Amino acid sequence: MYLGRVIGTVVASRKAAGLNGIRLMAVIPINHDGSDRAQMIVAADAVNSGPGDIVHLVGSREASLAFSDQFVPLDAAIVGIVDQIHIPEEP
Repeated sequence: MYLGRVIGTVVASRKAAGLNGIRLMAVIPINHDGSDRAQMIVAADAVNSGPGDIVHLVGSREASLAFSDQFVPLDAAIVGIVDQIHIPEEP
């Protein structure tokens, strides 16, 4: 599980049959402080996120399991929208 920031949508006129009706979003993985962690990825959206949202992502097999109707070929899925991040300072 990791965090990302949605930066846009991805339109694909052709995709695997199991992906029909699933929104694809452009996401930049981020560190806990909000800085970019990696290059942009494409993630299937299970929670109706939008540009600017900080989201919770899963990868690998867990990404496919986010869509329970059938096994779909995914590398990443958005499974939550983050409302707040609180990391206490160390004493």
